Amino acid sequence: MVNKVNATTNERIFRRKRNALVEELREKGIKDDSVLKAIGAIPRHEFVDSALWHRAYEDSALPIEMGQTISQPFTVASQTELMQVKPGDKVLEIGTGSGYQCAVLCEMGAKVYTVERHRELTERSRQILHKLGYRAMFKCGDGTLGWSAYGPYDAIVVTAGAPVVPEDLREQLAVGGRLVVPVGDEERQLMLRIVRTDDESFEQEQFAHFKFVPLIGKQGWGH
Repeated sequence: MVNKVNATTNERIFRRKRNALVEELREKGIKDDSVLKAIGAIPRHEFVDSALWHRAYEDSALPIEMGQTISQPFTVASQTELMQVKPGDKVLEIGTGSGYQCAVLCEMGAKVYTVERHRELTERSRQILHKLGYRAMFKCGDGTLGWSAYGPYDAIVVTAGAPVVPEDLREQLAVGGRLVVPVGDEERQLMLRIVRTDDESFEQEQFAHFKFVPLIGKQGWGH
């Protein structure tokens, strides 16, 4: 009985903190209501160690296994907003990590295909997403090469910093598809959105600077 009461109390606290996070993101400039609604619905604390639950709804990156991080909520919201995701879109995520970005995309109604190079993170995120009722396709491998078997994609998001735009990812975009990728050195990256306008042409836009963990792979920072 005590555990059930504590669980109910915790959920009420977490819900209040999620609502506060959504308002903070709105104040910082996130305008897409579908993105904010998804972030307001997802229990971010489930994606971090229980020792960090008290910080789960801060707008900050937090450590996870394998020397990786769960991205700052503002970063997740910014990338997702740039992707312009609609229900039913086929989306490729490069860098599953904690699984939180994948959950946001699933909550928005996307069909998500996600690639992670660390098998431990792949399995952990698969378990968490399954527990929360989200379904995605998982692959452990080199994310810089994408996942051509299920392409082309309406949107692709890269959740690690790349030295250049991986060519394989550009080529796996559908016409009208959006690739959102941070590109720069290992200290700071510029967020890019690349839109495929036809079979041979792409348009590129630049947004704010961010800091991500390095994108490792054949078309990233090497092995």
